[in-house]
Formats: sequence, C-alpha cells, structure tokens
Amino acid sequence: MENLLVTGYRAHELGIYDQKHKGIPYILQAMENRLIPLLDEGLKWIITPGQYGVDLWAIEVAIRLKQHYPELRCSILTAYQNPEERWNDQKKAYYEQILRGVDYYAPVSKQPYAGSWQFAARDELLLRKTDGILLVYDEEAGVASPKFIKERALAKQETEGYRYISIGTEEIQAVADEMNSSMFEE
Repeated sequence: MENLLVTGYRAHELGIYDQKHKGIPYILQAMENRLIPLLDEGLKWIITPGQYGVDLWAIEVAIRLKQHYPELRCSILTAYQNPEERWNDQKKAYYEQILRGVDYYAPVSKQPYAGSWQFAARDELLLRKTDGILLVYDEEAGVASPKFIKERALAKQETEGYRYISIGTEEIQAVADEMNSSMFEE
C-alpha cells in the first residue's frame, strides 16, 4: 500500500474544542503506532480531507514521522475552498501551521462551500486515489460523521480489496493507559 487515507472523528464529535485537550496525545500516539508498520511496508503518502480533528492530527503525526521516514509525503484535499474561514483564531493558526508541513494541498471544489455534494465529490476522489484507509471511529460509541466514509470504504474493500484499518476507543484507551503507566515508572 502506497497511498493511505486517514480520517475519522471531527474534534467536536469527541468533545474536543482546542488543541490543549488531554486526549489528543493519545489519539496521536495510536495513529503513529498504526502508521509505523505501514511505513515499514512502503507507505508513501498520507492523505486527509483536512477537517479539524483526526484529519489534521494525522497530518501532525505524518510531519513528525518525516524525521525518521524522509520519503513520506502528506496531503490535504479539502471539499471546498477555505474550509477554515469560519474557525476561531486558535484553530486557524493550528491549520496554517499544519499546512506549512504538507507536501500537497488542494480543494476538490475551487469554490466556497456550496453544498454537501462537495463532500461527496471529495470522498469519491480520496477513495479513488488511495489504496486503503485508517479510520479513527467506533460505531459502538455512537454514530458520527465517519460512518459514511466507513460504509464506502468497506464496500470498496469487498469489490476491490481496498485495505480497511480502524482505531477504536478501546485501542486509544490502551494507549492512554500505557502512556500514563510509563509516566509513573520514570
């Protein structure tokens, strides 16, 4: 697998409203734990839709991993032009910081938000351009926006062998437990 779509929850779906939330490092570590073996197998691109939450955190992890995997590239393909327009200043600053580290950025639709069709077009492109998906989502914790991309990825897995990898709440909790226990051992 060379091109991986990484997406999942929007930050607000997790009750996260800024970058200071104590749960973010656990999500970052869980993604890193899953990405490293894929990089060792030849992963070249991490591609996200660039929404505030798992998408941007995945790019943050990719930028960090480039230190050890300099051949790694990362990309953000948004649904429409300037998705950050209505974000608060803190989120905008974080987004701009992340954009400085990506290798490729483009909106699928070159216009501002005009309708949900832009998200459908973006998802179609993302699924077409990638070999698999790493999805941070747990339906048992409640249905949320990642449900739709999950359904499409699983359908593509059945017909085309698209690789489906998920990270759920139990895995993130295990990472949190491990990180917290190692803090006490030091």
